[in-house]
Amino acid sequence: MEPLYTASAVATGAGRNGHVQSTDGHIDADVRIPKEMGGAGGATNPEQLFAAGYAACFHSALQLVAGQAKADVTDSEVVADVSIGMNDAGGFGLAVQLEISLPAVERAQAEELVEKAHQVCPYSNATRGNVEVTLTVA
Repeated sequence: MEPLYTASAVATGAGRNGHVQSTDGHIDADVRIPKEMGGAGGATNPEQLFAAGYAACFHSALQLVAGQAKADVTDSEVVADVSIGMNDAGGFGLAVQLEISLPAVERAQAEELVEKAHQVCPYSNATRGNVEVTLTVA
């Protein structure tokens, strides 16, 4: 792969109870283990950051394929839910649910566009075969 762009971030402190910062300074946040996992909460966490990135990236891929199909993406949105849990190997794994809304597009075409976006999106390509990703058209 020939890189078009490379993002860089640094994690310091105590991992999930530490700090993350992109090298350009656009992200500068404390991270905390969520209360649901026995932590203090009160700050973002890696799953939220991943969800935000996946939602934005998938939405961009959706807009690309919709534009090629001349479909109307007015008021479209992507909600990404990222779950963490124990996997069968005794480690941790992720699962992702993407809920996609294309209110100006008929359902059959929306489903087709979502599948095409899933083939184009770099996050989808990176997770394919590793992370269970469920796509739902709202």
